[in-house]
Amino acid sequence: MANKEYNLEERTTKFAEEILKFVAKIPGNAINNPLINQLVRSGTSIGAKYCEANGADSKKDFSHKISICKKETKETKYWLRIIVGANASLKDEAHKLWKEAEEFNLIFSKIVRTCRSKN
Repeated sequence: MANKEYNLEERTTKFAEEILKFVAKIPGNAINNPLINQLVRSGTSIGAKYCEANGADSKKDFSHKISICKKETKETKYWLRIIVGANASLKDEAHKLWKEAEEFNLIFSKIVRTCRSKN
């Protein structure tokens, strides 16, 4: 994810694609399978929720959906950390994804603060 994209819809979509590539490398077993499922859900949900926010019916609805994006980024960071705990060899790749999720968290936090300050 070296090239930073300013179009958040495209950037979150690329992130979801990178999450899917990442989980494809994780060996399936009793420990990893539930972690993989959780990461796929949260990591791909960020972009889906962002698309929903862009189609919001009101400013309040937009702010609520962006808040969900923020929560999904935090959850994604959590699952990445847990996966690395179970699969240390994936640390470097997981860290790149974690950093991108952290950037999303900062962006969505700023959007939420801006929305709240306008109300």
